[in-house]
Amino acid sequence: MADPKGFLTTGREVAKTRPVGDRVKDWNEVYVPGSLLPIISKQAGRCMDCGIPFCHNGCPLGNLIPEWNDYAYREDWQAASERLHATNNFPEFTGRLCPAPCEAACVLGINQPAVTIKNVEVSIIDKAWDANDVKPQPPERLSGKTVAVIGSGPAGLAAAQQLTRAGHTVAVYERADRIGGLLRYGIPEFKMEKRHINRRIEQMRAEGTKFRTGVEIGRDIDAAKLRRRYDAVVLAAGATTARDLPVPGRELNGIHQAMEYLPLANKVVEGDFVAPPLTAEGKHVVVIGGGDTGADCVGTAHRQGAASVTQLEIMPRPADERPGHQPWPTFPMLYKVTSAHEEGGERVYSVSTTHFEGDEDGNVQFLHLIEVEFVDGKLTQKPGTERKIPAQLVTLAMGFTGTDVQNGLVSQFGLELDERGNVARDGDFATNVEGVFVAGDAGRGQSLIVWAIAEGRSAARGVDRYLTGASELPAPIRPTDRALMV
Repeated sequence: MADPKGFLTTGREVAKTRPVGDRVKDWNEVYVPGSLLPIISKQAGRCMDCGIPFCHNGCPLGNLIPEWNDYAYREDWQAASERLHATNNFPEFTGRLCPAPCEAACVLGINQPAVTIKNVEVSIIDKAWDANDVKPQPPERLSGKTVAVIGSGPAGLAAAQQLTRAGHTVAVYERADRIGGLLRYGIPEFKMEKRHINRRIEQMRAEGTKFRTGVEIGRDIDAAKLRRRYDAVVLAAGATTARDLPVPGRELNGIHQAMEYLPLANKVVEGDFVAPPLTAEGKHVVVIGGGDTGADCVGTAHRQGAASVTQLEIMPRPADERPGHQPWPTFPMLYKVTSAHEEGGERVYSVSTTHFEGDEDGNVQFLHLIEVEFVDGKLTQKPGTERKIPAQLVTLAMGFTGTDVQNGLVSQFGLELDERGNVARDGDFATNVEGVFVAGDAGRGQSLIVWAIAEGRSAARGVDRYLTGASELPAPIRPTDRALMV
């Protein structure tokens, strides 16, 4: 145990953010550099080393949280990094982007603020990179087997790294011009600077993983031909079919899916554009969708100089504290104030869009909405509550409905889908097509980054066993496992 009295004597402290007025002028991460290091050892000492660490249940990766908390408390950063990497290929990603279901399941969180597990995690990995402790791990020998991984998001990268280290020759295919999937173009720079992805890619290249960018399987390369070229294929293309809003006026100019809007801002940071082709500058912006993607749109609009930003959510405002019907250690739905929300804008709950209104040139100018409520379990409009708000740029951030079936990938492989529109798979993450496996959102549906990495690691074990007859790779989850929620 780190500090036997730590949870009694030390209060919870989290990473400090830079002043709003400063950070909205750039795209750097919102946190004050180095602010965690002076406090993180004591924060790690709040861990109680529980007899049954429920944080393990909250995290699908099975992270050894009490162990690396203990090492961080003792400032044995190298040992902490080794324990961290034992279960997680990319802790610098999860430490920045994961909503931390481990903290929701922390035993201390029953009656006190939970341990800052996420902050400890990111401190350990950042220290490891600074100390040059993150080394390539190439295989001792090659198996002679080849694997294609389709998609370079967290699931695809995790599967590729595991299979490369097992001795297989792995090529990752990505339809975008850079590796990273939604980590690259869906996550704004202010949440995670892309240098973190770049150095992981260099590590993977040094280990032997090959990368092919600008290649879309199903369009540029026939999926069936790819299957014949490789001994196995891992489909990790994500759940990229965005949920639309079929209301009158949807065809007006200025209404875009979030994943049309966010990547262009990231491309400016990458140096591809001087200014984004689609910008919020000087416009009244409305973001439809109250989740993390919606918050990303809010923060991006602030940095582009929007005249106003309004975020709409059809569901009621969540509670500030854990509701009684979502008891510990489940992951509760709470009112969350992200860094983007701290920067301004208005959040409106329990409203539904009825239609859009445009000008004579076909550009959206107003959004018409109505208040809604649940009556006998059904969402019902409240008569007399209609109103309109200015809207010159609207982003739709309402989630995703399944994997892309329009590019030919599913049909060319001959893959079966489940009842939710995801690629069906068995207990080894294998599809109905021999030698083709699926990992991440393409098989699970829209989920969290920790689940994507866990899926990639688990699918890699299934592939390794298919190729060699046995596998020593870890498989932290089964395809049927789900988050601990009520």
